[in-house]
Amino acid sequence: MSIYDYKVKDMEGHDVSLEKFKGKVLLIVNTATGCGFTPQYDGLENLYKTYHDKGFEILDFPCNQFAHQAPGSDEEIQNFCTGRFGVTFSQFHKIDVNGGHEEPLYTYLKSQAGGKLGNQIKWNFTKFLVDRKGNVVGRYAPTKTPEALESEIVKLL
Repeated sequence: MSIYDYKVKDMEGHDVSLEKFKGKVLLIVNTATGCGFTPQYDGLENLYKTYHDKGFEILDFPCNQFAHQAPGSDEEIQNFCTGRFGVTFSQFHKIDVNGGHEEPLYTYLKSQAGGKLGNQIKWNFTKFLVDRKGNVVGRYAPTKTPEALESEIVKLL
């Protein structure tokens, strides 16, 4: 399977095929609105505005699995992100990234780039970088800021 074989739900609950993003550089992030890393939305939005026209996309998947830091509905999360951080990149339905109900896309991402701590996602704002061919080329801890990924993104563009 490839990343383009997966479908995810948008904030309105509609299926979105990741094939829609074929040929783009992707940064896929599990996020939360009440986390110490939440200010990373600013850095994500800045990257998106800078590189979107060159073929860069951010896919935001809210997740409430870590200390219940994304407790709102999809609509509340989207309103928070657009109102407070001016987010314009793609946001999707809230998901689980670990466990029995984990989003299949995350099962795939973790299998492609396990990381030093094993396959489990450890916290909010874990990031996966995907090249234009759909290959997962990096997995980054929440402490790695969006700004710190800029040179890697530019190389792929």
